[in-house]
Amino acid sequence: MSADPRPLTGEPLALDLLNTRWMQDGAEQDLLTGTGGLAVWLAETGLDRRFTADAPTLRHTLEARDALAAAVDGPPGAGVAPVDAVLAHGRIRATLTAEGPGERPEFDDSSWGPAWLAARDYLGLLAAAPDRIRGCAHESCVLHFFDTSRNGTRRWCSMASCGNRAKASRHYARSKEN
Repeated sequence: MSADPRPLTGEPLALDLLNTRWMQDGAEQDLLTGTGGLAVWLAETGLDRRFTADAPTLRHTLEARDALAAAVDGPPGAGVAPVDAVLAHGRIRATLTAEGPGERPEFDDSSWGPAWLAARDYLGLLAAAPDRIRGCAHESCVLHFFDTSRNGTRRWCSMASCGNRAKASRHYARSKEN
């Protein structure tokens, strides 16, 4: 399996799924163009132990990515029906474990698992802090992150890449004025 080529990984599952599309040298890249890319994403998120990188799982994962993109980037309410359609393929079953009460997700079909888990994760982000779900402020970046900074003012997917490019652009503009 190849390494994950994405510039930003490790975000909550819903945003990590959105980040399977990114810009590189002015061209859009997409990790999920086939089952090989899906295998990379499943491994990166730890879902490879539970789900298979096959055509149905890819199709459902792409449906969830589109639904989440509509919810996060579209006008208010745009993603409600598409996200709900993904969520209709699973549920949470209450369980009792040796450690006490628990929950276990169940799916109509296991190929919906990664898609459903990403949609469910989005609900958790909305419940926790909807204002902390952000898109990178750099005009040519399409990545998303969950702002966990103390004061909630993070603007860039990464200070090392987009933040640094913005600072360099401002510096260049100031130096041209002088």
